[in-house]
Amino acid sequence: MEEQELGLRFQRHFLAARQLRGMPWAELEQRLRAAPERSQSSLLTAILHQTVLHPLCVRYPPPASYRRLFLAELIQKHESTAADPLDELYDALARVLNEEESAYCYKNYLLPSGEPVTLSESVAIISQGTTGLITWDAALHLAEWAAENPVVFRNRTVLELGSGVGFTGLAICKTCNPKTYIFSDYHHCVLKQLRENIYLNGFTLEPETVSAAQAECQGQEAEGKKYQQPQLIVAELDWGSATEKQLLGLQADIVIAADVVYDPEVTLSLIGMLQKFSTLRADRKPEVYIALTVRNPDTYHLFQAELDKAGIRWQILPAHSNRILLHDTQPNVTILQLFM
Repeated sequence: MEEQELGLRFQRHFLAARQLRGMPWAELEQRLRAAPERSQSSLLTAILHQTVLHPLCVRYPPPASYRRLFLAELIQKHESTAADPLDELYDALARVLNEEESAYCYKNYLLPSGEPVTLSESVAIISQGTTGLITWDAALHLAEWAAENPVVFRNRTVLELGSGVGFTGLAICKTCNPKTYIFSDYHHCVLKQLRENIYLNGFTLEPETVSAAQAECQGQEAEGKKYQQPQLIVAELDWGSATEKQLLGLQADIVIAADVVYDPEVTLSLIGMLQKFSTLRADRKPEVYIALTVRNPDTYHLFQAELDKAGIRWQILPAHSNRILLHDTQPNVTILQLFM
């Protein structure tokens, strides 16, 4: 049972292409030293099949460079034992060595249920002039919190600001049963990748893409209907030009955002957007949750000060206990609940 748990930790970490140094290598070394020779080979083979040879990896692989480094480390652990050579390990490395690098890769994030959220992401942190083509830790943090608090989202209309490639929304759609989920972003490359990832996870869009203005009629059509899966909408939403009328048309019960507080200029634009929600009539003001990584304390304090200046009350939500997605790190991430 302990060996199975170790393999699952490697699996969750590897399929999502998390940092290699965060994997349980030391624990693996301890197990190998304590195990008889046959068990050493069996353990390493099991980890290989839970990672590089896992069906998700075969179909939706992480970067080739990442798989090469992982296999090299696994082979090094194997060669430190007295076990006979494992041909499968060297065969797997040979196949990856022949692969060309790509600007995009897949990452498979396993939810607490074991169901994956599979995303096509950029290999580079900044690509095509945007940071929105990769998944950031605050998105994982918000998804974990949502999985522990599904009642917040169940049978409600959720608007996500700055959806990026879609991880948080897809995780919520698979775990929390919202009625409608509106992904929104502004960069055209991000919107294209977002739509592809929605389809990749078995969802459909009705219609394929809508503007913020068009979403009002879409929301009205959804009233009174029951959907076996949430109705998913992609909205091109510019925080600077969106109007109160457009936001009212989205009919959002919940507004969320992850990792959108990282730059003073972006922060001020977000505050302006939130102020538009605060002008809606009382029965249409949404609940708002913002997950952010505190990289620069000054930027974080600016966000809090601007919220106060705008008359938007806020509170820090208690830390959640679920560490399925972020088991390899303790990021300085917090979630604020805002009161319009």
